[in-house]
Amino acid sequence: MITREDAYELLTKYNNSKSLITHGLAVEAVMRYFARKNDENEEYWGIVGLLHDIDYELYPNEHCHKSKEILKNEGVDDSIIHAVISHGWNICTDVEPIHKMEKVLYTIDELTGLITATVFMRPDKSVLSLEPKSVKKKFKSVSFAAGVNRDIISAGCTMLEMDLDTVILWTIEGMKEAATELGLAGI
Repeated sequence: MITREDAYELLTKYNNSKSLITHGLAVEAVMRYFARKNDENEEYWGIVGLLHDIDYELYPNEHCHKSKEILKNEGVDDSIIHAVISHGWNICTDVEPIHKMEKVLYTIDELTGLITATVFMRPDKSVLSLEPKSVKKKFKSVSFAAGVNRDIISAGCTMLEMDLDTVILWTIEGMKEAATELGLAGI
């Protein structure tokens, strides 16, 4: 299986954008947190999180489609490829998230963006002091971070059979663990 170091190297090979790399790191951190909460393999879930947008910078109009080609050529395992592609279900692919890990990725990808935007609006610019209720308030305000698809987050919560409050809490907690690396530790 691919190592975390190899996955990070691939992410940075195909993405130069600091924001895309940081987003990959945020999703990795949250995936690891959810893996731990579900007694799953943190390394594996984290690698999927790191690689989920590998094709986005170079091929934004073919997102998730080019991922398969890139990852296959790089020798990445088919289960990781399926997970990466499935996060675009009903958005840019028809590959449905089947496994719990895939459902988590589908759910939290957009949510990490909403949380990041929420943090940037806070006076302390820190995820470390962020409360779920603040994110929930921003979730309900569709004009805030308008690019975040709340329907995907809600559909993901349904797939996971988890309430939105818990998903928000766990996503925040995962991001807290990487706050410094994500630039969300505050001013």
